[in-house]
Amino acid sequence: MYDYIIIGGGSAGCVLAARLSEDANIKVALLEAGPVDSSVLIHCPAGLALLARTGAAGWGFETTPQAGLNGRKGYQPRGKVLGGSSSINAMVYMRGHKTDYDHWAEQGNPGWSYADVLPYFKKAEHNERTFDAKDAEFHGTGGPLNVMDLRSPSKYGAIFIKAGKQAGHPESKDFNGAEQHGVGMHQVTHKNGERYSAAKAYLTPNLARPNLTVITSAHTTRLLLEGKRAVGVEYRQGSEVKQIKASREVLLCAGALQSPQILMLSGIGPAAELQKHGIAVVHDLPGVGENLHDHIDVVQVVNAPHLKDLFGVSLSGLVQAIKGIFEWRKHRTGMMTTNFAEAGGFIKTSPDEATPDLQLHFVIGKLVDHGRKPTFGHGYSSHVCLMRPKSRGRVTLASSDPLTAPVIDPNFLADPDDMRRMVQGFKQMRTILNQPALAGYRGKELPATANATTDAQIEAIIRNYADTIYHPVGTCRMGPLVGPKANPLNVVDSELRVHGMTGLRVVDASIMPRIVAGNTNAPVIMTAEKAADMIKAVQNA
Repeated sequence: MYDYIIIGGGSAGCVLAARLSEDANIKVALLEAGPVDSSVLIHCPAGLALLARTGAAGWGFETTPQAGLNGRKGYQPRGKVLGGSSSINAMVYMRGHKTDYDHWAEQGNPGWSYADVLPYFKKAEHNERTFDAKDAEFHGTGGPLNVMDLRSPSKYGAIFIKAGKQAGHPESKDFNGAEQHGVGMHQVTHKNGERYSAAKAYLTPNLARPNLTVITSAHTTRLLLEGKRAVGVEYRQGSEVKQIKASREVLLCAGALQSPQILMLSGIGPAAELQKHGIAVVHDLPGVGENLHDHIDVVQVVNAPHLKDLFGVSLSGLVQAIKGIFEWRKHRTGMMTTNFAEAGGFIKTSPDEATPDLQLHFVIGKLVDHGRKPTFGHGYSSHVCLMRPKSRGRVTLASSDPLTAPVIDPNFLADPDDMRRMVQGFKQMRTILNQPALAGYRGKELPATANATTDAQIEAIIRNYADTIYHPVGTCRMGPLVGPKANPLNVVDSELRVHGMTGLRVVDASIMPRIVAGNTNAPVIMTAEKAADMIKAVQNA
């Protein structure tokens, strides 16, 4: 018997495990379907390239065929390892725009405005940079999550920034400070030249606590319920099916794709969907699995075979990589400390936009098909992704078998406004890459996109090549079921408690009413920090 059971050892689960076990009188169990985070490919930042190519430490999900992508299935990598997706991501530390959180609060979620959540971002953070007075108020020191500037950045990030300025965009020294708009270098979740995942930040330092039990290779199959109260979890470990009980709460942190799946497998969700798979309906909650949305993204790749100091597949690239591996092993410096997406920016499709609606990631290598396809030679790439897509999809069940992947339908580009903005974004991205700062290096856009010049041709490119940039959210949306802001598809309240249930909360990206304008790992960590305080307030009442 535990006080709390946490399902999912990703970013949110690691935070909750650490914070709730601070009280020695509270017993906490953390269940993770994947293994411990021991692979050197996780800890060496540049190892993410091989993680992407091999699918190691990930679930390897894919979407249903997407009408907006010409019937293609999209890639949906999710971490299956301690640290979750923070152990396989590109380590960009980004919070989103302050208006994102004010919007959450306006949807009937008191306590979630930017002013409310900023203290939790700061509580989580230890930022190694010394900020000027204007930006220092936005950052924390002494928190578990180490954030820093890249230790050994490539020269091309600064060149990209120069090109962005030549295209008329301001420079941003701090995307998480007073102003997001502009181009600049990313800060990363690194420490001493290594990836600093949520597991390394929150879980690893506290594994010796006697009141914290971490169970890996434990695939949750369903919640244990007594009426409409969650009292435990059933999970499969190898060929064995096991159960553990919770006296206080079960905390579901399996992410935007699997938290709704686990709820539905347990009889909580849209009644018709459950009955279709022969699952007894415990609680008809129509919003479970609805409101799925994600940052749709397209990449422009530039071939520059003469730029041997960029990452690439060649004899000289192999020699560089071997040297880089030895340098990283000895000093934790050099090219292997890269996160590849070293620079980026937030820009607007139109000057009339109140806030940036596009994000750029500049990559110091040729990125094709999420890095899964080897491309010979050297070059660089730029992503452009849409910050606030209007298209909405859903997560449903393929069957009642808990070991079967959920059905993932983001419904990409269903809303025409999403495509309109993506076309404008592609053109703006190309304008930046064609500025003198970068054009002087004589790179050539790959033929796959270079011949697209009209809006119709660019739209065709987007439908042929666009996909996720790995930020699915919204499938257990936070908001009220009664009152002026009520929505029948809301799943959790502003305390993250599942509507109509007791002893059950969802704490992960699935609770986001609307996606944030930026990478989602830091917001999930913030959400879990805030949730831990909510849970402790009930515990100590």
